[in-house]
Amino acid sequence: MALETKPGSFEDERKPLEGAINPEFLNEMRKSINFGYRSRIREAIAGLHEVDVAELITVLSHEQRSIFMTLVGKQLPAAVFVELDDHIRREIVEYVDINKLVTTVQELDSDDAVFVLEDLAEAEKKEVLEKIPATNRASIERAFEFPEQSAGRLTQAEFVAVPPYWTVGQTIDYLRSSHDPAFNFHDILLVDPRHSPVGIVHLSKLLRSQRNVQMESLAQDDLTVIEASMDREEVGRLFERYHLLSAAVVDEDKRLLGVITADDVFEVINDEAGEDILLLGGIGDEKITDTIIQAASSRFSWLFLNLLTAVLASLVIGLFNGSIEQMVALAILMPIVASMGGNAGTQTLTITIRSLSTHEISQLNSLRTIFHELGIGIVNGILFAIIAGLIGGFWFSSVLLGWVLAVAMIVNLIVASMAGILIPLGLDRAGIDPAVASSVFVTTVTDVVGFFAFLGFATLFLLN
Repeated sequence: MALETKPGSFEDERKPLEGAINPEFLNEMRKSINFGYRSRIREAIAGLHEVDVAELITVLSHEQRSIFMTLVGKQLPAAVFVELDDHIRREIVEYVDINKLVTTVQELDSDDAVFVLEDLAEAEKKEVLEKIPATNRASIERAFEFPEQSAGRLTQAEFVAVPPYWTVGQTIDYLRSSHDPAFNFHDILLVDPRHSPVGIVHLSKLLRSQRNVQMESLAQDDLTVIEASMDREEVGRLFERYHLLSAAVVDEDKRLLGVITADDVFEVINDEAGEDILLLGGIGDEKITDTIIQAASSRFSWLFLNLLTAVLASLVIGLFNGSIEQMVALAILMPIVASMGGNAGTQTLTITIRSLSTHEISQLNSLRTIFHELGIGIVNGILFAIIAGLIGGFWFSSVLLGWVLAVAMIVNLIVASMAGILIPLGLDRAGIDPAVASSVFVTTVTDVVGFFAFLGFATLFLLN
């Protein structure tokens, strides 16, 4: 049931955050774009959250995006650019004139402005920066001095910092007189004469204090300071571990550069998790919006490597060609052993990659973790050996065949568990991202060992 609002009360007229871009709405927007209904399109996006506008642009075709940007023009909210996928943002900036880009960058927080500018061509980025007032341009240019994956790139230059000896009254008067009313903040940093952060005061505590109270007496003990050179993945781990809402960022001389807020870190955590999943599948940085040629090219190298490892597994099968010819049941049952090993190895690999990315596995507990996975491999190996052995024995009316299948199952599930943890740990120690290469190696090990164990035992005990 909709809430009734009185005249003059606050009311969010935007569409609900969930389900705003439904099929009916999308069809209407496509019709409006095809017929060039400028006013209808502008009215529709004015009632949407910037995230929903970004989703709308994403699901449009290439041609429709071009028309959409022409019709919307300067009416597109600046925040939409931040919410767009990198590939889509690079495409639509081609339809935006330089003055709109300048306006967009100036309306955004400095960290979001950097996020948008870093996708522009170098000449275009330089032209935009030259048209921005020097006071705003300095913080953005400073951010570009830091590596792309560093905390410096996430730093927001908009923050509140006051001396510790100021009173609450002085701080409130300062905020009222010198800050943009649209500027949002949750904490006030205390800085020494060198502009180094020495404390933090939460806004809630400030508002509950008397005007004559000194700020340093309100300082909390949860000030977190991050070096601008720190990798953004490490920043994400700090926020997640200590439940931070914001953190101060300093340069090499410990001077305050700005703050990193939780909303930016959420994106980092999401991006890093998605990146690991894609790398684990041998996909790299592929996006659903990539063209067919781009996607096929990014997948080719890993598929080619997989082909080579599959040939290795086939060579192992070829060693037992005579055994397979003598007993057709071997050809029927051997995929079971390899498949079970592959799945068991992938399970261990997945949990290991995740634990490495979150630092749950370290030198302190790696040996214990290895034995833990070994135990899991032994237990599952015995359980599935019983199940598979019974199936194979009854299927082909051969108790000995069932025993061979069971023993091969135990061997391969134990090896799979060990490969699933030792391979990524070894790659990590060697300085190689385990999410990139582990999957192919684990699959190869489980296939080779599975085929070799099953066919080898069958040759020894069934055919001799």
